[in-house]
Amino acid sequence: MRKHSFLRFLMFLPLALLFLAAFSYAVMRLWNWLVPPIFGWHLIGFWQAVGLLLLCKILFGGFRGGHRGNHWQWRRRMFERWESMTPEEREKFRQTMRHRCGSFDAAPSSQPDVGVR
Repeated sequence: MRKHSFLRFLMFLPLALLFLAAFSYAVMRLWNWLVPPIFGWHLIGFWQAVGLLLLCKILFGGFRGGHRGNHWQWRRRMFERWESMTPEEREKFRQTMRHRCGSFDAAPSSQPDVGVR
């Protein structure tokens, strides 16, 4: 199993590097085409474009582990919890969420939420 994973990694690595190089080149070309004429800033090189991509990843994307499928697992778990609740527990949950987040109804309710400042 480990040998198979290592071979997959070795096949993936050149593709990832090729994608990084192509994406960095595209960022460099777009930056050099748009930013200097519009804002009067300097041209950037390839490695500066790689650094810019890395900076954007850190600032806006983060380095979360795992896959994006975790969202669906969370959603499925919440659905299972909701299904196992009694009607009274569901109403209590709704009231708690309204108190924390406000109402998400399309039409404003005629009664104001009590305790909301």
